[in-house]
Amino acid sequence: MRVLFTVLSASGNTAKVCGLFARRLRERGAECEIKKIRTDAERPDVAAYDTLCIGYPVHGFNAPQNVLDFAKGLQDCPGKGYYVIKTSGEPLHVNDASSRILDRILKKKGYVKKGEFHYVMPYNMIFRHSDKMAALMWQAAKNTAPADADDVFDGKERQLKAKLPAVLTRFVVAVEHKGMPFLGRFFKADAEKCVSCGKCERLCPMSNIVMKDGLPSFGKHCIGCTACSFNCPTDAISIGLLQGWKVNGAYEMEGSTEGLTRKDVCAYWRGSYVRYFREHGIELK
Repeated sequence: MRVLFTVLSASGNTAKVCGLFARRLRERGAECEIKKIRTDAERPDVAAYDTLCIGYPVHGFNAPQNVLDFAKGLQDCPGKGYYVIKTSGEPLHVNDASSRILDRILKKKGYVKKGEFHYVMPYNMIFRHSDKMAALMWQAAKNTAPADADDVFDGKERQLKAKLPAVLTRFVVAVEHKGMPFLGRFFKADAEKCVSCGKCERLCPMSNIVMKDGLPSFGKHCIGCTACSFNCPTDAISIGLLQGWKVNGAYEMEGSTEGLTRKDVCAYWRGSYVRYFREHGIELK
C-alpha cells in the first residue's frame, strides 16, 4: 500500500499529526511519502499511490486558499480515495464544514472521500496556549492517531458530518481568503531585531517573501498562515492589523501531562477542551 501525504503546516503542528499517521501506517507495512503544499513545488503524481491524505490547518473555518489551489491543480483520478487530516486551535464543531470547498473540487476530478479527522493543536495566531495545554493536545493526538491511521490502512470510512451552524459559519468567514492578500501587505520586519537569516523567506508556502537589502519584503499573495511571524527566531516580524493576535515561538509539547487538572485548561471554551481531551484518552479532574 502506498500512501501520499500532502501537507500545509505553518507552525509544524499539522505536519506532526500527519507524521503520527505515517509512523503507524509504516508499522502496518505501508509505504508513505510526505510532500509539502507549496506554490514552488511540483504537483505529485497521485495516480502512483493507493491513498491520498491531505493535511491542513483550518483557516477561518475553511481550508486554506493554497490548499484549494493545490487541489485544483491535481490530475483527475476517478475512484481515488482520500482522507483529510486537519488541525485547529479549538475543538468546536463550527470547524466541521471546513473541507466543503476542497471536497467539491476533488469530487469533480473523480476523487472519493473516505474520511476526515480533526485534531486540536496549539494556536499560532489569536493567542498563545500554555505549554501545559500544548502538552495535553499533543498527548491527545498521540493517543488517537494510531487507531485513526489503522482506519486509513483498512480503507474504512470516517466521515465528519457538518451541521447547519458550521456550514453557515464557513460560508460567512470565507471572506478571510479574499482579505489576507491585502492584510499581508502590512506585514513588516523590525530592522533592529531582524538578523537577515532568511528563515521567513524559506518557510513561506506562497513564495510571498523575498529578502531585499537584508530585510524580508512581503508580496501580494499572503494566506495568513503566519509561518513567518511564528517561526521568526528574534520575533522581528509585525503582522500589521493582526498584530494583537500574533504568536511567536514554538511550543514545548513534550511535557508530562500527569497531575494536570481542569484548572490547567484555558478558560476559553474550557468545557469543549475538557470534553475533547476525555474523548482522546485524557481524563482531567
